[in-house]
Amino acid sequence: MHIFITGATGLIGSHLCQLLLASHQLTVLSRDPAKATRLLGSAITAIDSLDKIDFNTVDCVINLAGEPIVNKRWSDKQKQRLLDSRIQLTQQISTAIQHSQTPPHTFISGSAIGFYGRQDNTPIDESFTAVTPEFSHKLCAQWEQAAYAAQSANTRVCTLRTGIVLAKQAGALAKMLPPFKLGLGGPIGSGEQGMSWIHIDDMVQLILFVLVTMELSGPINATAPYPVSNKEFSSQLGKVLGRPTFIPMPSLLLKLAMGEMADLLLYGQFVVPNKVLAQQFSFNYPTLPKALENLLT
Repeated sequence: MHIFITGATGLIGSHLCQLLLASHQLTVLSRDPAKATRLLGSAITAIDSLDKIDFNTVDCVINLAGEPIVNKRWSDKQKQRLLDSRIQLTQQISTAIQHSQTPPHTFISGSAIGFYGRQDNTPIDESFTAVTPEFSHKLCAQWEQAAYAAQSANTRVCTLRTGIVLAKQAGALAKMLPPFKLGLGGPIGSGEQGMSWIHIDDMVQLILFVLVTMELSGPINATAPYPVSNKEFSSQLGKVLGRPTFIPMPSLLLKLAMGEMADLLLYGQFVVPNKVLAQQFSFNYPTLPKALENLLT
């Protein structure tokens, strides 16, 4: 297949490209095509504008681009940057697909479990509608709607509501490791909030599964089947590292340091991937201990 990817040099995209290159033709969108080629290899075609790709020649679009959500405090300007970096590009892709004579058969576009907003300990699957209408929901809802504009009898659209992606050298886990390795880690706030996570290998395999499973469409939870509380996550991480996890992060301190963005850490959801499980997708790392042991030992 000819697959067009945005966000190809990010955590998920770079791992995904390594697998896809073995049997597919890849074109990636990048602000710096030369850098993308250095990172991903000369077998890809890197372009810096949507004008340089003919969507009539593309079988599938995988849209993973977007400003990192936790890099800066959520000022009004930063919130708008987060929205624009996701929605404008997704709208442009949807418009290009709409105007194609032979459009891609599949459009897989990013989203996040932030779509659901803060929740209690009730398990949440893709049918859940009692969302909390905070910024994370607004961001994801508009991002998804921009993608669904491409949906037609010729193109199915899947939006990946992704959880916390665990990987060795990047992402959330890499940021957690320094204090935990020093024995300074512990629960955040109450520690009761849900953490819905997924191992990077399962994440890319799930995308490949969605790519070839035509029965799937609409929102898809990209999380492991067994979410945990923040307290349990901290305990398991400390156990694998052989470090104590007695030092909590007070809610007030986190809010002072991060502002509104702290809500992502202080509140959570227990999300389950019912759609892919119903289609018999098999996780290599369904439980947190198994995932952490693979990544850290």
